[in-house]
Amino acid sequence: MEIPKVEELLRSLMQGLPPGLVSGASGLREDIENNFRAVLRSNLTKLDLAGRDEFDAQRKVLERTRARLEELEKRVAQLEAGGDRAAR
Repeated sequence: MEIPKVEELLRSLMQGLPPGLVSGASGLREDIENNFRAVLRSNLTKLDLAGRDEFDAQRKVLERTRARLEELEKRVAQLEAGGDRAAR
């Protein structure tokens, strides 16, 4: 996962903590931030996530495949309709 996303998650987590917990002692705040950051990075790297480029490429492949499938379904329907006429 990209570093800005980790930092965004970290900020969100820090905002969720009770105000007195992180405002009093700066050393405690730094320890909490560092621990959160380490846990986030460790666990996010274990996930099998696709990057945006890979996701976009796969989406384009899926769109082309879907369009081709629709074309083939139309052709099959036309062939079936033509076969029904020939059988009559």
